[in-house]
Amino acid sequence: MILLTFCIKFAIGNVQPPFSRRCHTHQSKQDIDMARQPARVLEPGDVRRLLTHATGLRHHLRNTVIIMLSFKAGLRACEIAGLTWPMVLKSNGRVDDQIRICKHIAKYGGGRHMPLHTDLKKALIRYHRSMGSPTEGPLVLSERGGHMTARSIVNWFHDVYAELALGGCSSHSGRRTFITQSAQMISKIGGSLRDVQELAGHRALTTTERYIEGNRDAQRKLIRML
Repeated sequence: MILLTFCIKFAIGNVQPPFSRRCHTHQSKQDIDMARQPARVLEPGDVRRLLTHATGLRHHLRNTVIIMLSFKAGLRACEIAGLTWPMVLKSNGRVDDQIRICKHIAKYGGGRHMPLHTDLKKALIRYHRSMGSPTEGPLVLSERGGHMTARSIVNWFHDVYAELALGGCSSHSGRRTFITQSAQMISKIGGSLRDVQELAGHRALTTTERYIEGNRDAQRKLIRML
């Protein structure tokens, strides 16, 4: 009910929230370069380094949530920036088992529901408690207490990757890592690439396929089996 009320108030008339179109605007040189060369897919050890580093910075609980939303939910920068508490809470005010992404914060209006990874849920619970258990308002807060912008999320990731000397990474690295890992595992549990497409919020399966990085070890094993 909380989420429904929140979504409806932006659906009436021509009013849109300030973060509604951030997936489509303000392309930087970094964005253009990464469009030519896909963002780097990180190994588990690199993700652990990223999390460890982020906990040493200001707003460490928020930082952990930002990283988890990227790597464990595959969210875009605009979706991370646009999330509100009603999108991750149950009606009783506790963190839910799923994220409800309203279409007004998603690219091309691709709203969706997706299950919460266990580690992400734990991070959200800790962050939620530290914030005084809010039931509304922005999930990822800026220094001024409002929504972080999509550009701020992009810049935050850029700075952290630079501090760790992780070349070829961008705010899209978490999303591409999530999609690649999901694609590699989905057949083992009886799913298909269509399930990954829905989790990613892509309109076309071909878009999802472009995100997936090939597995060289698997390719070598395949050739040996021929």
